[in-house]
Amino acid sequence: MEILLLSAAFVLAAICAGLMGFAIQRGATCTVAAVDEVIDKRSFRRLAAMVEASAWVAGGLVVANALGLPGAMPGGYALHGWTVAGAVLLGLGAWVNRACAFGSIARLGNGEWAYLATPIGFFAGCLAFARLAGSGATVMPAAASPILQAPAWAALPVALVLAWRLARHARGRWTPHAATTVIGITFVVMLLLVGAWSYTDALMEASRGMAASVTARLLLFGALLAGAILGGWHAGRLGSQRVTSSALLRCFAGGAIMAWGGLLVPGGNDGLILLGMPLFWPYAWVAFLAMCLSIAAARLAQARIAWPATRQAAR
Repeated sequence: MEILLLSAAFVLAAICAGLMGFAIQRGATCTVAAVDEVIDKRSFRRLAAMVEASAWVAGGLVVANALGLPGAMPGGYALHGWTVAGAVLLGLGAWVNRACAFGSIARLGNGEWAYLATPIGFFAGCLAFARLAGSGATVMPAAASPILQAPAWAALPVALVLAWRLARHARGRWTPHAATTVIGITFVVMLLLVGAWSYTDALMEASRGMAASVTARLLLFGALLAGAILGGWHAGRLGSQRVTSSALLRCFAGGAIMAWGGLLVPGGNDGLILLGMPLFWPYAWVAFLAMCLSIAAARLAQARIAWPATRQAAR
């Protein structure tokens, strides 16, 4: 562990984590905001941005695989009944929190410090889950990813498209599409340098006492958060907001519910989008869809309950 923390690979991975945090601040990567956009504006722009991030990770892995770069890739899981149940909880937790795993980082980057309670609640939820349910649902490993079995020739068109997109973004500003591209590329680089990483998975492992990699991954989480704060300052959004007890409770509860869902899936929202979906594991795509539907159902139910009250007040 000490060697990893002092290595050039870890330093580069930390820089990539900071860039990812900066890009999350500029990209349209919050699942709650994406579902709200579909309901309110009938627009799928944010959802498309998240799928695009998954596509860039998949493309990067195809190129890396052709070059013989990937080391040991993490295993996926077979689609299971607990997958859907956990995804529903992920969605409900994100709705309570008013932001998913990505969105919470962006909110912190804006100076909404109540969202510091979200990862704390997530960690507490993992601990509580272990006491109540033990190891949780039994899940079976998934089959090998087709992305890692892609023929070498497939890397050439992917590399050309990637180079064209990077050149196009280099001449422009930090648009949401440019930010999405950066999120995908930096995640691939981190995956190749230090292995699979997402801050929700790191918190899950920390709750189990798996200290072999937790220190490094939590430091990467710190770099991610620092990048988001820098991005918020650069965009003129950073401003300290008053922290209320209700906001802290809401974020803590939302984080805990997301933890329960993530342990059942298994995997957090960020890991699903940047690892499971790019590797074309069916459980990740089903979980992401179920999470979106869960958020939408909670949002519509809230509106339906609030509407009679609003109508009564208008009288």
